[in-house]
Amino acid sequence: MGLETARLLARDGATAVLLGRRQRVLDTVAATIRAEGGTALPLAADVTRAEDVTRVVEQVHAALGPIDILVNNAGSASSVLNPQWLPHDEWRQVLDVNLTAVFQLTQAVLPDMLGRGAGTIVTVSSLAAVNPNLLGGAAYGAAKAGARNFMTFLHNTFRNQGLRAITVLPGEADTPILDNRARPPEPEERATMVRPEDVAEAIRLAVTLPQRVVLQEIVVAPTRQRDTSDDLEISRWAGAPADAAPPA
Repeated sequence: MGLETARLLARDGATAVLLGRRQRVLDTVAATIRAEGGTALPLAADVTRAEDVTRVVEQVHAALGPIDILVNNAGSASSVLNPQWLPHDEWRQVLDVNLTAVFQLTQAVLPDMLGRGAGTIVTVSSLAAVNPNLLGGAAYGAAKAGARNFMTFLHNTFRNQGLRAITVLPGEADTPILDNRARPPEPEERATMVRPEDVAEAIRLAVTLPQRVVLQEIVVAPTRQRDTSDDLEISRWAGAPADAAPPA
């Protein structure tokens, strides 16, 4: 979703600042954007680390000036989905990526946006924030709900200072995170899911509307609802200890 969003906004004339932990991957994405006529600045950073966030924002200021748009898109889920057996370190890691990073990046760009009375922050949450279940897991749903709540707080607090805070709630989407599920979906199942470019188009619409308009919350869901009952049962037992095996 981040790649497709960066490509679309770069085509519209934005300079796409790319953040991620792997410089090689960022460089590849930047090359793709440049080949399409856009401008990109790839900066390696761990967005869960406050010092990394401070550093990259300073680099952006030095290279480009104030930040107009922030898209919070980093995401991860735990391998153990049932809170009965969810390790504490996995819980913390999921909240760090999906919630703490959103706070840290937002805090870093707020002075730019509030200082000039205009700015847009988009956070990609999830429908798991609204209807959490074992597909995403306890930690993922809680983190995405926290991110949604935080964006609503920003909207309620800073809208009259020109800040647009937008939450995008994708439904089941065909992204690499599905490969880590207890039962990765089959190709025919993925074919009916939301695609990254669909979410990117929603983000593009939200950020390119006139500043007087805010799409506070956008749901991007598959038209068809697939049967996930088997997936939920498999996910219930992922990571369970041997003495807690599912009933025969």
